[in-house]
Amino acid sequence: MKSRIIAIANQKGGVGKTTTVVNLAAGLAQLGRRVLIVDLDPQGNATMGSGIAKHDLEVSVYHVLIGDATALEARQTAREGGYDVLPANRDVGGAELELVHELAREQRLKTALGLVAQEYDFILVDCPPSLNLLTLNGLVAADSVLIPMVCEYYALEGLSDLVGTLRKVRAAINPKIEILGLLRTMFDVRSNLSQQVAAQLAQHFRDKVFETVIPRNVRLAEAPSHGLPGLVYDPTSRGAQAYQALAAELLARIEQPSVSHTH
Repeated sequence: MKSRIIAIANQKGGVGKTTTVVNLAAGLAQLGRRVLIVDLDPQGNATMGSGIAKHDLEVSVYHVLIGDATALEARQTAREGGYDVLPANRDVGGAELELVHELAREQRLKTALGLVAQEYDFILVDCPPSLNLLTLNGLVAADSVLIPMVCEYYALEGLSDLVGTLRKVRAAINPKIEILGLLRTMFDVRSNLSQQVAAQLAQHFRDKVFETVIPRNVRLAEAPSHGLPGLVYDPTSRGAQAYQALAAELLARIEQPSVSHTH
């Protein structure tokens, strides 16, 4: 199986993007897959949530993007999670400014990952919560996009912006990119609004909506402060079990795609 690069993107913040990246990586690793997380967010939350101290980084994804280091030199192992990380800290924000006048600046990540791709089954790219040059690098490198969403009133509005951006990226730079799936996160079963938005999503996007739903879960929220994925911090929690189910569902979609599953 060739390496699959999946961008986890939504320009709306607070939708559980980083939680999804870290726990999906841990879930895929538990299922025997070789996984690399690429942290493109200057907040470095996926880095910290994987137990890597962002303030101590000598080499980060920033150095990879500006061409001062290779992905091999920058990557670190998240021992507890069982996957590798191309880590980030605040420096990454500076890459945008430094690359403004560079040729093919939106291709930097794609080129860098070419060196390590064969070592991994999955590369998960944690994109920042905005449609900037860093996110664009993630979308250009990716085969597909996983979109985490909270089922609330404004969610569908933000989604249409992202779908519009994906169309442009597909037309201009990366013709193979597609939506892998929409993931409903922080789901509150008791909320009528959540149920209504979830139904609308299913109506609009049909088989693109993952069946797995990630509940609101205290244990998932606590895990990053311990530098652990929720799956490792408390494997029995509802949140951890939901991400285990997501990893299995994602593998089923990718490794045994159904005959009728068209885009």
